[in-house]
Amino acid sequence: MGRFLQMAGLVIGLIALVLQAAITIPASMAAGRSLLGSIVFLLSFFTILTNIAAAMVHASMLSPTGYAWFPAFAGQRMRAGVAVAITLVFIVYATVLAGLWQPQGLFLLCDILLHYVTPLIFVLWWLIAGADGSTRWRDISWWIIYPLAYLAYALIRAPFAGEVPYPFLDVAKNGAAS
Repeated sequence: MGRFLQMAGLVIGLIALVLQAAITIPASMAAGRSLLGSIVFLLSFFTILTNIAAAMVHASMLSPTGYAWFPAFAGQRMRAGVAVAITLVFIVYATVLAGLWQPQGLFLLCDILLHYVTPLIFVLWWLIAGADGSTRWRDISWWIIYPLAYLAYALIRAPFAGEVPYPFLDVAKNGAAS
């Protein structure tokens, strides 16, 4: 079951990421961004970065030699950290962001895959096969580095880009308490 979930997570995750890039980059360019600006825009979302990390964990763990592919993503701390981050993707989207827009067509498909399906597959895989029992409470300090680094990046980028990836990060509009 663990191997099946790994393969499903990798395949579905890669399809969703490629499809999201294929529809977001042209839409972003049509809105006036350059190609590079559109790629940076796509990569400004915690959802996208976290789904990339989840796909890399799956890929690293599928290696027949153990950890030949993406070894940094094969360790227990990384697997647990990505499980925490992808859970944040699911929870924040389902509780805060889902009601803010009504995606249609391929955007809806990507929305479902990246915010619901891949997080559920990853966490289920991690619970069944990805955790090795060595996770400790002290590892929490490692798990929060990525979300906090992302938050810092998003807040520093916002004044330069003139946009925020998520409405609740708009300090100019919502104040520092947001």
